[in-house]
Amino acid sequence: MSAAPLASIIMAAYNSEAFIAESIASVQAQTFGDWELLVADDGSSDGTAAIVATAAAEDPRIRLIRLERNTGVARARNEALAAAQGRFIAFLDSDDLWLPQKLEHQVAFM
Repeated sequence: MSAAPLASIIMAAYNSEAFIAESIASVQAQTFGDWELLVADDGSSDGTAAIVATAAAEDPRIRLIRLERNTGVARARNEALAAAQGRFIAFLDSDDLWLPQKLEHQVAFM
C-alpha cells in the first residue's frame, strides 16, 4: 500500500462535461506530483462521471465519488473531504484551471 499523498484536491462536479477534462488535465500538469484528486459527481445527468471515470482508470491518483442525486456543492465537497487522505487540502472547481506550479508554490508556502 502506498503512502498517503501530501495534497488532496477536492473537486465537486455537476453537469461539467464541457469543462472537467481540462480541469483534470490542469491538475495532472502540476509540477508537484504528490497529490490525489477526489471528484465528487453530484448526480450529474450528462457525461461528467464517465469523463472522470476514464481519467481515474488512466491515473490512479484520481478517484470518482458518485452521489446518486444532486444535493448541492457543499455536500459533494464534504463527501470528497471525508475520503481525502492528504495532509493538505486544496479546492478546485470543475470549470476552473490551475497553472502548472500552483500546488508546488502552495505546498512550499505551507
